[in-house]
Amino acid sequence: MLVRDILVSVLGYVLGSIPFGLIIVRLRRGRDVRQWYSGRTGGTNVMRVAGFWSGLATAILDIGKATLAVYIARWLTGGSIWAEVMAGILAVVGHIHSVFLIRKDEGKLAFAGGAGGSAAFGGAIGFWPPIILIIFPLELLIFFGIGYASITTLSIPILAGIIFAIRAALGIAPWGYLVYALGAELLILWALRPNLQRLARGEERLVGWRARRKIARDAAEAAKEPSMQGDER
Repeated sequence: MLVRDILVSVLGYVLGSIPFGLIIVRLRRGRDVRQWYSGRTGGTNVMRVAGFWSGLATAILDIGKATLAVYIARWLTGGSIWAEVMAGILAVVGHIHSVFLIRKDEGKLAFAGGAGGSAAFGGAIGFWPPIILIIFPLELLIFFGIGYASITTLSIPILAGIIFAIRAALGIAPWGYLVYALGAELLILWALRPNLQRLARGEERLVGWRARRKIARDAAEAAKEPSMQGDER
């Protein structure tokens, strides 16, 4: 059983490592997405480099690979909760640190990948598919309301953990799924360290409604400056 659980965990990591964002951007734009903006291969950066539909396709595929990892673990182990949890967590690890995107950085091996949000969402769907109907609209509200992609990503395992805790307290789901939510959150926190530092400095990129509002406000202020200077003269 131990060997079987290790094998499904390794399979989860390999599935999570598939760099769909890199593949899609190369096919669509002939570019290496790692050389642009954040350098990540997730849906948000792909959207910046290759457009909305490419970013959406990347997000869907990244969600799907983690969901598949959990399903395969369930099928091969006959429903071992801990095998499912480990397969899901390692799918997130693979998405953040892809075995297919190893490079040398100053003489050391370094990995590339995404921030882990889509994979974390996919693993949660693998545990309980209806969770998509709860988390997806909440993530849209967070994304467009708060205006930071990093905060949106960080909130995915938190929301999943709350839902899993409620279901476990009601006796309709195992408490083990909380381990997945905690593990995914810690991995994403580690991956988003640069974003959190920029957020603390007030330099993180705004997105959604808040970004449009800021652009409009900056444009209005810029339009006022010439007239104010004229008044001073």
